[in-house]
Amino acid sequence: MSSAIYPGTFDPLTMGHVSLVRRARTVFDRITVAVAKDTTKTPLFTLEERVAMAREVFAFDDGIDVEDFSGLLVDYVARKGAGVIMRGLRAVSDFEYEFQMALMNRKLHRDIQTVFLMTDYQWMYLSSTIIKEAAKHGANIKGMVPDQIVPHVYARFAELRAQGKL
Repeated sequence: MSSAIYPGTFDPLTMGHVSLVRRARTVFDRITVAVAKDTTKTPLFTLEERVAMAREVFAFDDGIDVEDFSGLLVDYVARKGAGVIMRGLRAVSDFEYEFQMALMNRKLHRDIQTVFLMTDYQWMYLSSTIIKEAAKHGANIKGMVPDQIVPHVYARFAELRAQGKL
């Protein structure tokens, strides 16, 4: 059985992420969407919220698991026995960073491979950061994130506005 780990902060999960997971399922028997606890970013959602939302989105497929992880990704992948890290590339600008990470991960664990999938052209412009910025200013994000996620994003920004944090 082939399996891959798809790591990220998924804050929030976008249609680009969903597309990559669905496409990866045609290559791998099992995908684990690994939601990172440790991040240099300041997440909009808690780790628990990000995991719960991703589980809701991927509930349609028993071959997709959603888990949180902390620490080094390659250590997590080794513990899971997956052997493959799956990453998405939107543009050439993503490649340099992802290539550097893949080489470092390979240096740390030679038996773990990184597989890159190109994002579908319709999602190339999309990132969680762009989604959050648009939603913060009241833009319509429907169709850019899964339907289940839309109300969570708007509700969080409403909470932040009510608290005077925006």
